[in-house]
Amino acid sequence: MRHTNDVVVIGGGLAGLAAAAYLGRAGRSVALVEKAHAPGGRAATQESRGFSLNLGAHALYRGGAAHRALQELGVRFSGGAPPGSGAFALDRGVLHTMPYGALSLLTTGLFGVAEKIEVSRVLGKLASVDAAPLMAVPVSTWLQGAFRSPAVRRFVSMLIRLSTFCADDERQSAGAALEQVQRGVRDGVLYLDGGWRTLVDGLRDAAVAAGVQIVTGARAEQVELQGGEAAGVMLAGGDRIRAGAVLIAAGPRAAAALVPGSPALAGYAERAVPLRAACLDVALSRLPRPRLNLVLGMDRPLYLSVHSNVARLAPEGGGVIHTMQYGPERAGGDAERALEDLLELGQPGYRDALVERRFLPSLVASNAVVTADGGGFAGRPGVRVPELAGLFVAGDWVGPEGMLADASLASARAAAEAILARRALDRAA
Repeated sequence: MRHTNDVVVIGGGLAGLAAAAYLGRAGRSVALVEKAHAPGGRAATQESRGFSLNLGAHALYRGGAAHRALQELGVRFSGGAPPGSGAFALDRGVLHTMPYGALSLLTTGLFGVAEKIEVSRVLGKLASVDAAPLMAVPVSTWLQGAFRSPAVRRFVSMLIRLSTFCADDERQSAGAALEQVQRGVRDGVLYLDGGWRTLVDGLRDAAVAAGVQIVTGARAEQVELQGGEAAGVMLAGGDRIRAGAVLIAAGPRAAAALVPGSPALAGYAERAVPLRAACLDVALSRLPRPRLNLVLGMDRPLYLSVHSNVARLAPEGGGVIHTMQYGPERAGGDAERALEDLLELGQPGYRDALVERRFLPSLVASNAVVTADGGGFAGRPGVRVPELAGLFVAGDWVGPEGMLADASLASARAAAEAILARRALDRAA
């Protein structure tokens, strides 16, 4: 069976859905193929017994590229911003009040007097530091040179993990990490009512309304080439979709596997170091400590957040908590036990209220670290695959803007624009 479209999009995550919607709105005929039985990818949300659990912790940066793209595409969502109160830092097994203002900094037992003075200066100046000169500098090198106290260095490293999901200070670009921290400090983040499925549903509806054909349960096996150009996609089972352009909205290894003759994609796949997280997500019938909102590990790469305290994710009186160990392959030890201990510390007796429990030992939080060796964002590939006309990529590892969902939707928009420009040239010829 053969079908013909202007564009085929491979992958039904946020990037693929957004790019398809942009292209459909511009009048192009678009087919989107997704191997799973429903779109969404890592943005999917599990619904059970009135609880909404994302695949690990998710937060939408207000004012970022993802926020802008969602508004452009008419995707409606709501949610709440996590407060500074009820936040704690875990250091050497002890919970300390997280310093988020003058009073909390004065009273926390996390720092000594000299360290409190340095942290006060850090919090006051962090938002205004110029990140550009630090793009080729590793986080570890910047921390060592910028802060005198080891405790303050650990504190800033903790903030970077929270913002970037990356615990690899030796490899990550300090400039890219600092930009992400600054975006969070400046604009804040949202936990979304109903979970991230609201974004998936909204983008799917925008794509369908724009005439996009979404085909689920269809695995793309290979991008077909003709005369050095992308000419379509072959699906498992033998179906082919012919097209004038192909957009791969998947990770770098998946992209390289789809186009085995592409040295550029093979190189991207070889260089990309994925960000992984061990995640323990739980739904509780009640919260033992309802006023506790956040626990961040300062000496260990740990995270706990009660997302249901600000977003509608649970029935009345219930709670949804996401915990993570960043970089479990680097942290070592028993990640599941570490997260269970973290839950018990933050919400003592949580097992007595347990409704749902899900452990993900190695979730890919992002497909590639933004590296100092690559010069920060400048080292990421562009949306055009250089040696093959008509072939494009999008995702959280692509383009010069943002991280995580911001990178996904910024590259989706840029890829759609590049495809539309090429098609305009084709028609003019």
